Amino acid sequence: MRLLPLLILSILIGSFAPAKAQFYQTTNAEITFFSSAPVEDIEAVSNDGVSVLNIDNGAISFKVKLRSFKFEKALMQEHFNENYMESEKFPDAIFKGQISGGFDSRSSNSQELIIKGDLTIHGVTREREIPVVIQISKDGEQLRLNSKFEVACKDHKIRIPKLLWENIAEVIEVTVNANYQIIKP
Repeated sequence: MRLLPLLILSILIGSFAPAKAQFYQTTNAEITFFSSAPVEDIEAVSNDGVSVLNIDNGAISFKVKLRSFKFEKALMQEHFNENYMESEKFPDAIFKGQISGGFDSRSSNSQELIIKGDLTIHGVTREREIPVVIQISKDGEQLRLNSKFEVACKDHKIRIPKLLWENIAEVIEVTVNANYQIIKP
């Protein structure tokens, strides 16, 4: 099962990789989403985010299987996958983008940056500018990426029945915490 994320990473690397580029990867990024609504708050967590970052040109690709999100209540998880996200039809959330100017790949200081790219959820792709904080370890072996942003359900044609509007927020807060390791040639 762990071979599949590595295979995906290999394909992703090959799709935007100049020769001798420096890459970082993660296969266990934590993605949390939070919905605050009048009736109840809903939170889900996945620790299965797969990502690769080309440090030389700032290209990044990120993917998470929607069925990997775990909820407090099994019924919430079932409704999320079957009714809202249609996870059989649209199994993944995918982001492909580029770090905007000002990124210093030689600095071990925290850097607040914007990643511009395409976010695909529920089969709908939208251009996004996502704020991130990136920090490279002093030895250059590890990289940490943190982000918090919002996703409007309507932007990705995720329908919330009127009957449930008090249970599920129209805008979902997404948090990403990823620890990358350098890929050594």
